[in-house]
Amino acid sequence: MKRILVCEDEDVIRDFVVINLKRAGYDVVDVNNGEEALRVFDKERGSFDIALLDIMMPGMDGFQVCKALRKRSSTLGIIMLSAKTQEMDKVSGLMLGADDYITKPFSPSELTARIDAIYRRVTMSVSRDDEAEATIDSGPFSLNLKSRTVAKNGIQIDLTQVEYQILEYFILNAEIALDRSSILSHIWGDNYFGDDKIVDVNIRRIRMKIEDEPSNPRYISTIWGFGYKWSVKFDEE
Repeated sequence: MKRILVCEDEDVIRDFVVINLKRAGYDVVDVNNGEEALRVFDKERGSFDIALLDIMMPGMDGFQVCKALRKRSSTLGIIMLSAKTQEMDKVSGLMLGADDYITKPFSPSELTARIDAIYRRVTMSVSRDDEAEATIDSGPFSLNLKSRTVAKNGIQIDLTQVEYQILEYFILNAEIALDRSSILSHIWGDNYFGDDKIVDVNIRRIRMKIEDEPSNPRYISTIWGFGYKWSVKFDEE
């Protein structure tokens, strides 16, 4: 069963979300505040695939809940829900570990499409469990296709599933300049409703985890006006 935790303090919006997600086949648990969201998550640890979090809530806001949930799980799909359209809200949520964001107002079709895309990504980690283990090496990095983990010089890097997918895409296309639209399509799907800013924020997050100097990246280089490229040739020279 596809299971989702919905945290939204406005009753009308929460009811709208719950009804449409249940129609789409999700098992929904809904709460109206951040503290209750964490309590429920801890009580039913491991049973949720996705968390949908409103940003503006009294007490513990969505950013705090997102940060706390991400510490608890790297595989949980997290989507931020906001009435604001400010760029900083989107960036802040993504930098804290969210996988996507939805801006109010939104249609039922947009809601389910975005959540379905996250659910497919989350379940990819399970679908490979029965496959033969395979490892891909790229410079100091070792990518395990079965466990969907990445290690640098033998030390595992703590990545979310979105970050893992992006890094896998880069490593499998080493030395190839990848434009933002192709990255967006490959990771978030062809029918993604959002903008490509989500790509840039995730790249920034990955650089903070894999680069010795994130502000002067060696592995993920920016191709200005186009996208990004993965390279480890300098390590082999």
